[in-house]
Amino acid sequence: MSLRSVRTSVVLPILLSTLAAAPLSLLAQHDGSDGPPNVLVIQREYLKPGKDSSAHDKTEAAFPPALANGKSTNFYLGMNALSGPSRALFLSGYTSLASWESSIKADRRNTTLMAALDHAIQADGELLSDLDQGVFIHREDLSLNETNLVGARYFEIVSFVIRPGHEHEFEESVKFARDVHQKAGTGAKWSVFEIAYGKADGDVYLGLTALKSLADADAEIAEGKKFEAAAGEDGMKKLRDWNASTVLSVQTNLYIFNPKMSYPPPNWVAAEPDFWKAPAAPKKAAAKPAAPAAKPAN
Repeated sequence: MSLRSVRTSVVLPILLSTLAAAPLSLLAQHDGSDGPPNVLVIQREYLKPGKDSSAHDKTEAAFPPALANGKSTNFYLGMNALSGPSRALFLSGYTSLASWESSIKADRRNTTLMAALDHAIQADGELLSDLDQGVFIHREDLSLNETNLVGARYFEIVSFVIRPGHEHEFEESVKFARDVHQKAGTGAKWSVFEIAYGKADGDVYLGLTALKSLADADAEIAEGKKFEAAAGEDGMKKLRDWNASTVLSVQTNLYIFNPKMSYPPPNWVAAEPDFWKAPAAPKKAAAKPAAPAAKPAN
C-alpha cells in the first residue's frame, strides 16, 4: 500500500506516524521555554512567481536583527514549503492569548523597533501575492508523545477540515487511533492544534510532526503497516467510517526549516548554535570624524 493511500484511509494517526527517533517539533513559547505552546499563531506568506528562495531570504533577514535589537519576545520559526503553492510559514507560540497580546503591546511601545519593522514589511510586501494568519489552540488530549525540537529540520503539517457538528466524532477517531499506536508500540509522535481564529470552511485541526530528515517520511510507510496490523480489519473499518462521516477535506504538506527567516529563542540557539545562530545586531552608522583642531594663530 502506498504512503498516500495509507494516509487517506485512516485519518490523523497514520498521517502523523514517525519513527521514535524523530522528535516532534514543539514551538518555543514567547518566553523561550520548551513544551507545546497553548496558543499557536501561524502566518502564511504566498510568494509571487520567481520571488522565492534568495530574494525572500534577503527581505526576511531584516526582521530578526530588528526584533533582537528591540528585545522582542515574539520569537518565531520560519520555513519554506516543499509542496503546494510557493509560500513561507512563520509559527509563534504563546502561553495564552493574553501573553500574545502583551508581547504585541511591548513591541508597539518600542518606536525604534516599529520603524524598523515597517521598513522591513514594505520591502517584503513587494514579493508577496497574498498573506493570511490563523490562531490555533493546543489540544493536549489529542496529542501523543510530545517532545522538543532539537534535531528536527522539516515539518509535516496535516490540515483537517471537519464537517460542522462532527467534531466530537473526529476527536474520538484520533483518540482511538492513539490507543492503537500505544498498543502496537509504534514510534508515533504528534501535536494537535484546533483553530480559534482565522479563515476556514469548517472546524480545522492541524497535526504537526517534525522530521530529522526525509528518511523519516519514508519510514511512515512501515509505521502505517504496523498500525494497520494492530488495528485489525474491524479497527481500520471503524476509522474509514469515521473519516467518511466527519472529514470534509484533508491536506498534507512538507516544509523545511529556514534559519535565515527565523527569530529563535535563546534556548534553541544554545541547543543547536551552528544551525540556528543568534540574529546579528543591526549595524551602527559609522561615527562622523572629529573636526580638525583649529590652527594656532600666527
